[in-house]
Amino acid sequence: MPELPEVETVRRTLTELIVGKTIESATVSLPRIIQRPDDIKRFEMELIGHRILEIGRRGKFLRIVMDGLVLVSHLRMEGRYGLYDKSDPVEKHTHVIFHFSDGTELRYKDVRQFGTMHLFPAGEEFKSNPLAKLGLEPLDSSFTADAFREAISKRSTKIKPALLNQEYVVGLGNIYVDEALFRAGIHPEVPANELSTDQLDLLYAAILTTLREAVEAGGSSIKSFVNGQGEMGMFQHSFQIYGRKDEPCVKCGHAVEKTVVGGRGTHFCPNCQRPKELINKAPIKRTLSNRSNKSKEVRE
Repeated sequence: MPELPEVETVRRTLTELIVGKTIESATVSLPRIIQRPDDIKRFEMELIGHRILEIGRRGKFLRIVMDGLVLVSHLRMEGRYGLYDKSDPVEKHTHVIFHFSDGTELRYKDVRQFGTMHLFPAGEEFKSNPLAKLGLEPLDSSFTADAFREAISKRSTKIKPALLNQEYVVGLGNIYVDEALFRAGIHPEVPANELSTDQLDLLYAAILTTLREAVEAGGSSIKSFVNGQGEMGMFQHSFQIYGRKDEPCVKCGHAVEKTVVGGRGTHFCPNCQRPKELINKAPIKRTLSNRSNKSKEVRE
């Protein structure tokens, strides 16, 4: 958290709030957030006088595009931006402040202090980490069914870790991988290279649908996510599988289960998302006892 829909929501909000503003100065109170350059005073000095032209995104990274510079920012777990008047009290855990010439300030808060910022000359940001090795962008026109199959179909790893790998497809995290796999009816532990073309196409469509719906809802507010205006996302109210352990599946009524796949908590329906070896077997609905105290399986 945040994943692609949340970062895209922040991007859209910041576009409304700060594009066109000029940085008068910058203040950094937690040096480790600044990954490039390694000199904090240089970071603060280089930003002076630059005008913000555009807010972009690459996967889970924000790109604050200026006239000659690009700031690449990752929110990690709890980073957030907000626009304030310079007279507003500075809240706890505010680590970076961009002071604008119009008297407003863009403030970066991060309780967990895991966020990062990299400053590059414009156009250089894609040649170095953290953006250099990122994979397909799901909301870009280049993300086609053919491109998705090419990126995923030869991977021997389980499909969930494959989707979480940002070198294959960017922006997907735990929430939206669970949601997309459920919509596509694919078990999270099936090896990616064992999925059929039809299954990969279903998964491709499910990823797009899930992400587009989540962006439209402003992302998901699970713990502390809010956009640049302090507003919560609403997609958590539309989860079909994530966070629904022991609740009835919205498709079949079977209890949702939770396991660990690739080190991540994973929600799935054992009936709708069956392992490959069980796909052609009828699911067990319930067990009844006959009069001779022998049990028989009732299938549907």
